[in-house]
Amino acid sequence: MTVVVTGGSGLVGSHVIADLVAAGERVRAIARPPARDAVLRLGAEPVVGDVTDPAVWRAALDVPGGVRGVVHAAALVAPRARLADFIAVNVGGTRQAAVAARAAGARLVHVSSVAVYGRATTYAAGPGTVDESFPVAPLAPTDFYARSKRLAEDALWEETARGLWSVALRPNVIYGERDRLFSPKVVRVVRTGVVPQVGPGTNVLSIVYAGNVAAAAVLALDAAVPGGAAYHVTNDGALTQREFVDAFAAALGVRVWRVRLARGPAVLAVATATALRRVLRPGRYGGVAAGAVHFLSGDNPYRSDRAQAELGWRPVVDPRTAIQRTVRWMMENETPGRSARAFLPI
Repeated sequence: MTVVVTGGSGLVGSHVIADLVAAGERVRAIARPPARDAVLRLGAEPVVGDVTDPAVWRAALDVPGGVRGVVHAAALVAPRARLADFIAVNVGGTRQAAVAARAAGARLVHVSSVAVYGRATTYAAGPGTVDESFPVAPLAPTDFYARSKRLAEDALWEETARGLWSVALRPNVIYGERDRLFSPKVVRVVRTGVVPQVGPGTNVLSIVYAGNVAAAAVLALDAAVPGGAAYHVTNDGALTQREFVDAFAAALGVRVWRVRLARGPAVLAVATATALRRVLRPGRYGGVAAGAVHFLSGDNPYRSDRAQAELGWRPVVDPRTAIQRTVRWMMENETPGRSARAFLPI
């Protein structure tokens, strides 16, 4: 039977395809036209179209022998976009995935996000205190991404109540090969040789490698669990803020000097910049700048006990190896004469 994957040229989806193909699975990938060749190179059969189009889903799941599972990893993350765009892709795409998977009798693994809880609220809870029972908090009106991911889960659970087998994976900040958002920014800053450090730098960052998230998705397709649950995939190592930067610097072969910033002034600077952005770009995505300060200065508040116990999830790649792979991929895929800035979508 076949597994259908979305977001196949992106960060998590590409790793899911690679793992499934390596295991001998037949894989189809819903891909927009620019991503067709990328999923072909990974070994998947492309179905060209948009995840918000029901006709594309019908075509993708119309396979001789049937489809046993769907991994829905496609999402709009943080480009310059309106709330309507986030809702259309993240909520509409998830709803179509759920409807199509239920009609086909296939399992659905949805890649969600810990953003559904509310970013500042979870960091205030303390390190290692947030599990899947943690209450959700009101979301900032300008956090379009978090709002859309929470609504996407609502759509998923609605279809699950109608008979769909589904699970939601909730990773935290993801990095890895084919990352075009977070890792390029880290590389760009580290290459300058001068790196801001918020606080003492001894906090354990809330990060996870895309390959380890993909491993959880593949396990979930066959897990002996009833479905209808969410799982954190948020703990694949314990790198501090300083260690994370040092690992990128080592992979890039550069030496860095740190500029230490007190947390209070950093929060104030971000709040001012965010307010200015709202004035200059009303109705546009406010970004996650405020959350970035919590991320850089706070300890990882999440725990992954449930995924470990019920899915049998264990990280397959350690963080330092993951960073080396990430940097190697970025250097191999940079356009000559251009810096890592070329990867940034914003």
